[in-house]
Amino acid sequence: MLRKEHFNAAHRLHNPEWNAEDNARIFGKCNNPNFHGHNYDLIVRLSGEVDPKTGYVFDMKILSDLIKENVLDRFDHKNLNLDVEEFKELNPSAENIAIVIYDILREKISHDYDLKITLFETERNYVEYPI
Repeated sequence: MLRKEHFNAAHRLHNPEWNAEDNARIFGKCNNPNFHGHNYDLIVRLSGEVDPKTGYVFDMKILSDLIKENVLDRFDHKNLNLDVEEFKELNPSAENIAIVIYDILREKISHDYDLKITLFETERNYVEYPI
């Protein structure tokens, strides 16, 4: 089963251990000191056994509420570098954002279910976790 959501957020890709030239060379426009934003599409995939009593793998309303309360309310219309605690010391690349979302939801969803996160940063660029 899949649940698709959407959020908007700004970020800057930057490694404080590197000089300005190395950051600009590696991250290009994504290293803009004034940040830049994306319209992210998030897909949360759960797989497991279908409950014979409900016919569900997982209640979609419960999953929707978990995503809203734990991801969207935390990330939507935020500057990830400045407003989201997990990225105070972690570069908010698409890969790291997907891992953070996975870790947040994994704590809330039973390990009876396999969980996979797909995060689209643009229409053509996306990451999946775990791979």
